[in-house]
Amino acid sequence: MSQEQQAIFTSGSTMRHIIIMTATGSAGLVAIFMVDVINLLYIAQLNDQTLTAAVGYGATIMFFSISLSVGLSIATTALAARAIGSGDSERARAIAASSLFFTALVNVVLAVIIFFSLETLLRLLGASGRTFDEALHFIQIVVISSPLMGIAMSLSGLLRAKGDAKQAMYVTLSGGVAAAILDPIFIFGFDLGITGAAIATFLSRVVAVCLGIYGAQIVHKLVGRINREALVRHGRAFAIIAAPAILTQLATPVGNAYVTSAISEFGDDAIAGWTIIGRVMLVAFGTLFALSGSVGPIISQNLGARLFTRINHTLRDALIFTLIYTFVMWALLALFRNQIISMFGATGDAASMVNFFCLFVAASYLFNGALFVANAAFNNLDNPLLATLFNWGRSTIGVIPFVYVGKSFGAIGVLAGWGLGAVVFGIGAALVSFRVVRRLPERFS
Repeated sequence: MSQEQQAIFTSGSTMRHIIIMTATGSAGLVAIFMVDVINLLYIAQLNDQTLTAAVGYGATIMFFSISLSVGLSIATTALAARAIGSGDSERARAIAASSLFFTALVNVVLAVIIFFSLETLLRLLGASGRTFDEALHFIQIVVISSPLMGIAMSLSGLLRAKGDAKQAMYVTLSGGVAAAILDPIFIFGFDLGITGAAIATFLSRVVAVCLGIYGAQIVHKLVGRINREALVRHGRAFAIIAAPAILTQLATPVGNAYVTSAISEFGDDAIAGWTIIGRVMLVAFGTLFALSGSVGPIISQNLGARLFTRINHTLRDALIFTLIYTFVMWALLALFRNQIISMFGATGDAASMVNFFCLFVAASYLFNGALFVANAAFNNLDNPLLATLFNWGRSTIGVIPFVYVGKSFGAIGVLAGWGLGAVVFGIGAALVSFRVVRRLPERFS
C-alpha cells in the first residue's frame, strides 16, 4: 500500500492512537471554544453582568449551529476514514468534496433560519430588556459566520481521517489564536464592546477555513472536484450517517436551552453564572468532546480493514482515558475554583453556581464522556440511531425531570439536576456500545 493510502490506525497501540488524536484534536476543539471564552473574559472586564448574560444567551443559540457542524463533520470523517482504510484514495477524495458541499449547504440553511428566528428564540430562553437587545445584536453578527465554522470543522475532520492529527489541530487552533489577537483590538481598541467580540469571532472563523483549505488540499490533496455524479453517489451514504448524527448532536443544545430557560427564572446573575460555567466546562472537558471525534477515525479505519478486536480495544481504552481525565480535571477545578470565580469577576449567585459546579457537578463528566465514546462507536459502526436515542434520552429524560425538581432548590438545584441526569445514560450507552462491537464478526462474516 502506498504512503498516500496507508491506514495508520490499523496497527500499533490503540491507546497511543487515542492519546495522540485526542490531544491534538482537543487542542483544536478547545480553540473553537476558546473563542467564546476569550470573548467572555474581555466582556467581563467591562464590569456589566447584563453583557455577560447576553453572551450566554447567544452561546446557547449558537450551540445549535456548533452541534450541527459536529454532526456533519462526523459523517465527513467516518466516510473518508473508511475509504482511506480500504485503500481507495480516489473514492476518499470524491467523498471529501461531496461532504464539504453538503456541509456548506446545510449550514447556510440553518444560519438563515436562526437569523430570522432570533427574537422568538431569545424570548423562549427568557431574555428580556437590555439583555435581550444586546444578545440579539451579538448573535445577528455571529450567526452569519456559522457556515464558515462548519466548513472548518469538516476540513479538520478530513485531516483526522487521514491521520494528520497535527494539521487538523492547526485548523481549529488558528481560530482561537486569531480571536485572542482580534478581541482586544475590536472590543477595546475600537471601543466596540460586544459588537467587537462578534466581529472578532467572524474573522477568527475566516482564518480557520483558510488553514483548513491549506492542510486538506495543499498539503494532502484530500479533496476532489465537486460533480453531480459524485454528489448523487455519495449523498445517500453521507445522509445515512449525517442525519442521525445531527439529530444526536442537536439533543445537547436542546437540553442546555431548557436548563438556560430554567436558570433565567433566577435573574441575570444566575444566567451570568451559567454562562461562565458553560465556558469553563467546554474548555475543561473539551478533551472529552474531542475524544468522540478522535476515536471515530480509529474505529472506521479498523472497520474498513475488518480488524474487529482492535475496535474493541479502542473502545475499552477510550473509556479508561475518560475515567482518568475526568478525575484529574475535577480535582483541578475544585482546587482552582476561587481563581476561576475571580478571573470572570463573578459575584453573588454567579459565584455560588461556579463554586458548586467545580466542587460537585464537574464529576458528572465521567458519564457524559462515556456517552461521547459510545456515540463514536455507534456513528462509525453503522448504528447512528442508537447514538440519537441515547443523546436525546440524556437531553430530555435525563434533564427535564431532574432540572424541574432541582428548581425548587434554586439555581444550584438546577445545576445538580442537570449533572445527575448523565449517570444512567452514560452507563447504558457504554454497555450497549460493547454489545454492538461483539456482534461485528457476525455482521461482516
